[in-house]
Amino acid sequence: MLEQCEGSFAVAQAVAACRPEVICAYPISPQTHIVEGLGALVKDGTLERCEFINVESEFAAMSVAIGASAAGARAYTATASQGLLFMAEAVYNASGLGLPIVMTVANRAIGAPINIWNDHSDSMAMRDAGWIQLFAESNQDAVDLHIQAFRIAEELSLPVMVCMDGFILTHAVERIDLPDQATVDAFLPRYEPRQLLDPAEPVSIGAMVGPEAFTEVRYLAHAKQLQALDLIPQVADDFRCRFGRGVDGVSGGLISRYRSDDAETMVIALGSVLGTIKDTIDALRDEGHRIGAVGITSFRPFPIAALQAALGRARRIVVVEKCFAVGIGGIVERDVRMALREHPLPVLAVVAGLGGRAITQASLRRLLLDALADRLGPLTFLDLDHPLVERVLARERATRRSGPIAEGVLRDIGTVASRIG
Repeated sequence: MLEQCEGSFAVAQAVAACRPEVICAYPISPQTHIVEGLGALVKDGTLERCEFINVESEFAAMSVAIGASAAGARAYTATASQGLLFMAEAVYNASGLGLPIVMTVANRAIGAPINIWNDHSDSMAMRDAGWIQLFAESNQDAVDLHIQAFRIAEELSLPVMVCMDGFILTHAVERIDLPDQATVDAFLPRYEPRQLLDPAEPVSIGAMVGPEAFTEVRYLAHAKQLQALDLIPQVADDFRCRFGRGVDGVSGGLISRYRSDDAETMVIALGSVLGTIKDTIDALRDEGHRIGAVGITSFRPFPIAALQAALGRARRIVVVEKCFAVGIGGIVERDVRMALREHPLPVLAVVAGLGGRAITQASLRRLLLDALADRLGPLTFLDLDHPLVERVLARERATRRSGPIAEGVLRDIGTVASRIG
């Protein structure tokens, strides 16, 4: 059913159609509308046989989800930014225990300084926590990926994050195809847990594991992720068949490709920026440039073989990413380099959109023209204000008590403080 609605509401509807039995809710922008929407659906009876639990913190939200999942309930929660970091210990526990929790991460920058706008620093901080991470390009992707996420999680007994760009997607109103309940029920079977706490057959979970077995336990977590590389495309194919959409009309799988068959230059990215990248590629194609794109849907597990196949004809790779590792550079770029280690190509990292800064077609065009002319360095910060940075560094060289960097930058650009609300 086509409906004009906000992305958060669409995700709430998709999650409700998956019939969760426990929803753990704690508000943090920009994910709050999702759990608010689910709360309303529970209250008015649309979502039946579901316990909606308001908790006191993000750590509590994940802890309650762990308890619910271990007891055999289909469990869901959502968070963003500092909220994800606050639940970090429990995030690792959920994957270590092999519990199929589904969580929306409405991607948002991590402070300090405080910033409520979008980048990928929150989910990237948890990239090695053992969760599957699926990134949505659009709100339709977000709807589709949540329904697939429950099936993937429960088949493998692994937790899944569905990552969607905060505000850019969560608060965008657009036409979305919301699947009907009967189709979701046919696609997503009743939850049959692989492990279950049962008073009639008591067992312990989360036991202490010493050096004699810890390596094997951690390897098995890796093996589960490798199994997901096969399962994720299978689930996407089944979804495509059952929901009656063409290949270009449904998200899922490991990667997506755009005008890539003959491309000599390939752009790789995750999330909503792919839409702007595609528009920029179309314009450059009209000018005769052989350029294409690959969107990474499954960031964990990382789709090495799929990327190798997609990038086979490329001469250079440009990785546009909304996060970076301070002190070294690109995060996604390093994983791409690893995927291409047997067929080395120039891989250029571009850090863009930090803290919600707009990524425009004009900026991407300049960037990609530099790449096509081999003028792009190994690490580029898109639209970085170099004179502003140099003023801050010069001030630090000139005086010991130069003050906090963030406040100094705000003074330099003529902003007293960033206000919210």
